[in-house]
Amino acid sequence: MNAWIRVCKAIFYCVTAILGRRIFLGGEQLQRPGGILLVGNHISHLDPVYNAVFVRKSGRWPHFMAKSSLWKVPVVGKALTGTQQIPVERNVGAGQEVLAAAIASMEQGKVVVIYPEGTITRDPEFWPMKPKAGVALLALSGDITVLPMATWGTQRVFVPYIKKGKFKPFPRKDITVKIGEPLDLSAYQGKPIDSRAIRDVSFLIMGAVKDLVAELRTEPAPAGFFMPPRPPKPAAKAPVRPLADPGVSDSHQ
Repeated sequence: MNAWIRVCKAIFYCVTAILGRRIFLGGEQLQRPGGILLVGNHISHLDPVYNAVFVRKSGRWPHFMAKSSLWKVPVVGKALTGTQQIPVERNVGAGQEVLAAAIASMEQGKVVVIYPEGTITRDPEFWPMKPKAGVALLALSGDITVLPMATWGTQRVFVPYIKKGKFKPFPRKDITVKIGEPLDLSAYQGKPIDSRAIRDVSFLIMGAVKDLVAELRTEPAPAGFFMPPRPPKPAAKAPVRPLADPGVSDSHQ
């Protein structure tokens, strides 16, 4: 265990114990041998912190797929590199390299954590959004175990998408993370990975995550997945009419 892992472990254990009552369920699922793809919902910036502690307490070390811009933050970037996290480039053409890095980690028997929504959910009720295709490509990449994971309660401690009063540590709240049973993707293994298969597998995986979220919330999940509205396209600028020569009247132009 290197120095960065020891430091981050100590900080994360302390922070999660202070900010909420940790309730971790299903950690035995991480005792399976070989590579694991751990797929979770995303409701707060605190999710990775609690998820990381849960995975570590279950005897494994998590390798999160995180946006590459975090590597540019002083200290944070060094910590991410030191703890062997996986940078995700958002630019066109970088997707294959990102997938290859995650697949290589799982082939080495590591636990890779992914939030298929790509960002914190925009759903007003914090239900999962439509997943991106990458989770299906990873799930079908080889002989790995795919586990759904649900987190609930972090959004009450660190509220996303508000400018003031987003940090609410008191009174202390329950923060629950549950890992479910492995998903059976045998119907898709060894077959062509076309757009239909990618859609079906990504929805199947995210559907299992949504069901776990519903279980933690003790309420039925909505049908389908939330899709945030696309930002409006910028209005086209009206053509600018050239100014007339002040020395010439309109009748002579």
